[in-house]
Amino acid sequence: MCDHADVAPDPSSSGASVPRLPSPRQEAAPVAAFLERHRLPGLVDVHTHFMPERVLHKVWAYFDAAGPLVGSEWPITYREEEAQRLARLREFGVVAFTSLFYPHKPGMAEWLNGWAAGFAARTPDCLHSATFYPEPGVAAYVRRAVEAGARVFKAHVQVGAYDPNDPLLDPVWGLLAEAGVPVVTHCGSGPAPGRHTGPGPIARLLARHPRLPLVVAHLGMPEYTGFLDLAERYGQVRLDTTMAFTDFSERRAPFPPRELGRLLELGDRVLLGSDFPNIPYPYVHQLEAIERLGLGSEWVRAVCYANGAALFRI
Repeated sequence: MCDHADVAPDPSSSGASVPRLPSPRQEAAPVAAFLERHRLPGLVDVHTHFMPERVLHKVWAYFDAAGPLVGSEWPITYREEEAQRLARLREFGVVAFTSLFYPHKPGMAEWLNGWAAGFAARTPDCLHSATFYPEPGVAAYVRRAVEAGARVFKAHVQVGAYDPNDPLLDPVWGLLAEAGVPVVTHCGSGPAPGRHTGPGPIARLLARHPRLPLVVAHLGMPEYTGFLDLAERYGQVRLDTTMAFTDFSERRAPFPPRELGRLLELGDRVLLGSDFPNIPYPYVHQLEAIERLGLGSEWVRAVCYANGAALFRI
């Protein structure tokens, strides 16, 4: 959810507390019970993070230090090797997931895209992911990523500290709108506001690219209402549930109960997201937080599987 520094200590020496977790198979039991309750064939999680280990360790160190974009203690629950993290998702019944990553400066995005193409090739259940940054040449490398099979992009307006309306990005948004490739976009002001976060910049973007398949990460937390407005106005705007409704987020940025009706009405455009592995609670808590909204099993099935399966043709 947040930035990483250029130089960071190894997380094993950071002093961070690593939660003791049961095995993936044991932890999967409450997830399996959730799937059974709602007659789900599995989960499609559109907001998970896999990236080069060196980069991921820097991200974890940033969380450990409660950096400015975090602001408080944030223990990483799934601080494990890549193979263990993949095993957990599969034991949880996640049939498709993403490898979202994001640059915070020029010169990173194309290299990250190269790594992700290799990761997707060796991880068939991962949706081939890519990213971009406002820099010279961005349109060319985004086009190459699309032609190489990228199925989802990540844009992190908060970490990148860029205006989504930067002229360098205009051909990128147009290309992705034309190709119909979704862009999971952290554009809300949680957990800390950025220079270009909030519904305003995204409203200006969508006015120029109304067919852009934009997925608002974290339901736009904490500006839920403003982003629901945009979803109602633009038929290709979706929202992911990442960290929304959880005890952790409800303490910081509670979802307004008055908006539950609109969330129900937009049920075909709400997608399951988790932020795995960078979450301060067990994976099942996100599912239970969605369930306890009381919007019904049909809505839960759409959010946790059907909407993502339709979007990515799974």
